[in-house]
Amino acid sequence: MTPEQFVAQIGRQPPEPAYLFLGPEAWRRAACRRALIERVLPPGEREQGLTRHDLDEVSLAEVLDDACSMSLFAADRVIWVYSAEAVLPRGRAAAKEDALENAAAALTAYFKQPPPATVLVFESSRFDFEGEDKARIERVRKFYSMIPAVVEFPRYTPSEAHQLARKLAAKAGLRIGAEEIGMLVETLNSDATRIATEIEKLRLFAGEGGAVGPEQIAAMVPDSRQTTVFALVEALGRKDRVKSLELLDSLVREGEYLPLALTFLAAQFRFALAAREAGLRGAQQIQTHFSKLGPPMWRSRAEQIHRTMTSFSPAQLAEAGQIIFAADRALRDARPDDRIVMEEFVLRLTR
Repeated sequence: MTPEQFVAQIGRQPPEPAYLFLGPEAWRRAACRRALIERVLPPGEREQGLTRHDLDEVSLAEVLDDACSMSLFAADRVIWVYSAEAVLPRGRAAAKEDALENAAAALTAYFKQPPPATVLVFESSRFDFEGEDKARIERVRKFYSMIPAVVEFPRYTPSEAHQLARKLAAKAGLRIGAEEIGMLVETLNSDATRIATEIEKLRLFAGEGGAVGPEQIAAMVPDSRQTTVFALVEALGRKDRVKSLELLDSLVREGEYLPLALTFLAAQFRFALAAREAGLRGAQQIQTHFSKLGPPMWRSRAEQIHRTMTSFSPAQLAEAGQIIFAADRALRDARPDDRIVMEEFVLRLTR
């Protein structure tokens, strides 16, 4: 089930004897943890009624023994078990497989008659649902298959992260535009927990009702040098030579790795050229088109691509590709001066 389904379910019916929280996303997992604790434990019993274990430090047998024990201080209990994936042995030695079978048997026996008024939550956050982790997370799911209530916490998509950032910014009373939201989400890699933290910092910095622009984000958000790269893309798209050189100077002073900045710029112009060749008109068509092809595309990024596409003719976009190629080759020379290479790149692109 999704985190939203979990919160709705425990709001209308008693909690299950056990849950498996599966996936790496921390923001929604923390919200579900709070909702479950508030549902099961009265305010006066939360300190005594909540027990935490980590399977990196204790065995599953110890956890189950604790769950079967009656508490002298709380009528209801929530037992939170971190690192649920640690119960799975590494390698395939016979002794390890025997230990795994014994652990599975103990878990099955526990759920035949779980103790009343105790909710057991196994949290596995180490593995993702995609890539190399997919097989590992399915192995975790298989071991805990006797727990029917599984709550999945996949990472936020860029679109979901944008929605969350807008919601949190509105709640914080910040005046922040779509492009700045896009910069923030991109800088923080769609990490919901970091987005919430940085928006709170921006609220304290700008004050309620304060305006937040690229300068405030660059001043307050770690790793926000990328926002300067996006601002440079915007300036190049407008053919604003003075602003482009100012932003390039900022990147140099901040110690940005200029070949990486060129990679961002190359991606922007490739998208613009592809959008032009596909006959796309407007940010909505650009967002829909590229989202179907696979690359993550959100509204503010689509608007950036649209502005770049309309600022350059097809011939100029093709020429920009050649200029980017020449700059990339120059940066790979034995002893290049990266700043001079990038300044020449800006001058040629903003003619």
